[in-house]
Amino acid sequence: MIRTTLLTISALLVLALPARAADDGIAAPTLRASVTVTSDVVRVGDLVDNAGSAAQIPVYRSPDLGTTGALPVAQVLNVLRAKQVIGVMTGDIKEVQVTRLARTLANKDLENAVTSALDHRFGLGDAANITVTFDRGISDMRLEASNTGALQPVATHYDARGGRFDISFEINNDNNPAPTKLRLTGTAIETVEVAVLARDVDRSETLKSSDVALERRPKAEVTGEPALRDRAIGMQLRRSMRAGTPIRIADLAKPEFVSRDQSVTVIYQVPGIYLTTRGKAIESGAEGDTVSVLNLQTKRTLTGVVTGRGQVTVQGASQSVPIAPAVEQTSSLKRDEAPAPVDTAALLRSLVQTPNSPARIAEAQIPQARASQAQAK
Repeated sequence: MIRTTLLTISALLVLALPARAADDGIAAPTLRASVTVTSDVVRVGDLVDNAGSAAQIPVYRSPDLGTTGALPVAQVLNVLRAKQVIGVMTGDIKEVQVTRLARTLANKDLENAVTSALDHRFGLGDAANITVTFDRGISDMRLEASNTGALQPVATHYDARGGRFDISFEINNDNNPAPTKLRLTGTAIETVEVAVLARDVDRSETLKSSDVALERRPKAEVTGEPALRDRAIGMQLRRSMRAGTPIRIADLAKPEFVSRDQSVTVIYQVPGIYLTTRGKAIESGAEGDTVSVLNLQTKRTLTGVVTGRGQVTVQGASQSVPIAPAVEQTSSLKRDEAPAPVDTAALLRSLVQTPNSPARIAEAQIPQARASQAQAK
């Protein structure tokens, strides 16, 4: 009976505490609407302002790292009463949000830690060119918020044949003198950016923008110097290749503007003269290549430079019929003598007329400037 009376009096005193505290200028215990915690338990002091000596009493298990949970106010008050904490002011709060702080290591952060540990080691190259795959498909990793240190590799193992890695890290902890340990395993391979065919392409086709994609491929799969996308577009392949095949520099060639046995336009060009005629290419060539063509009118073989599609430009005299050595015809010339003008009529006959006999062929030769000079003398 006496014990019951004492408990009743104590309860009345506690209930009267907020009003008395207000009168004495002491802040009353007040429930918080939003709570953040860093440990694995929620204490009275986390939930209630001005909890006094009850602040360190644990009342809940914290939510998972980096997550938030909601607690109805009625449930919170019941738990507080069970811990002998009463008379808490709630105001108009309906529920309490509890968030557990954490340090989040994103998948990219873990990849960077691994590639940095392997950078220029074990025969690998730059960290930026190393691709990492974790064994357990790690996405993000959450640690206690007190783990504020950087990931420091303390043991690194790598098998170059299989690309397997096993790396142990340590992270300094603000609340514990012993660092947190972290172990990551998986595969790491060096890759290169390379142009890859988006479809099957024949040797004769010119690569368009839609034909080529840029991908990262294992370096071991690309023998030779890999070609970048910009380098491949507009070029031809030296052989037919299937979709998905990496393109090397050695696989590319300039597009052929002239094909063997193709009918071409022959442009004969010397200062003051510009003539065109039809011819047949004796060999294939890309722009800028030197090729041989047959003049269909004179039946002579000329040597010219491919200057466009189906177009060969001949600069000056170029034919297969031999010309008498110029030295014999010019041995009597003096150093200060000026060369005689080129016989333009002979040039025209050489290009467009068909010789009737070997003697006529000899007459139709495009004269050398120094040869004409010697004859004139």
